[in-house]
Amino acid sequence: MICPVCKSAMIVVEYHSIELDYCSNCKGVWFDSGELELLLKSQGLEESKTFFDGIFNSQEAVSSEKKRKCPICGRRMKKTALGEQPGTLIDICRDQHGLWFDGGEVTQLIRHLTGEHPPKHDSRGQVISFLEEVFKAPQQTGSA
Repeated sequence: MICPVCKSAMIVVEYHSIELDYCSNCKGVWFDSGELELLLKSQGLEESKTFFDGIFNSQEAVSSEKKRKCPICGRRMKKTALGEQPGTLIDICRDQHGLWFDGGEVTQLIRHLTGEHPPKHDSRGQVISFLEEVFKAPQQTGSA
């Protein structure tokens, strides 16, 4: 699969039989439809179902960020803000092929759904820490 942001080839990361497409260049992540819910359920976050119930029918967020094209169908995706303001801005395929998270946005979503960092000694906390590490934002270089 080709990254909708930087056009690099993405790699497949498998976790609990869920295959995620990950761009090692820009750190973006593509979740095919239903994969994010499966991932969160595997970590005991069943309450996330209510969070996702209306996601594909949600309002488009106003953003100056460039619209991304779905890596499956090539159509422009809509921007949607998840969580409370300012929210995490993600891209959703209008044909429900999946969700695109820019680098660091998976971590923001996980923190939103868990409320805070869980203890690292329990298995759920270890998995969430692993996901945060794998899907962290790319490092910024230079000064702004």
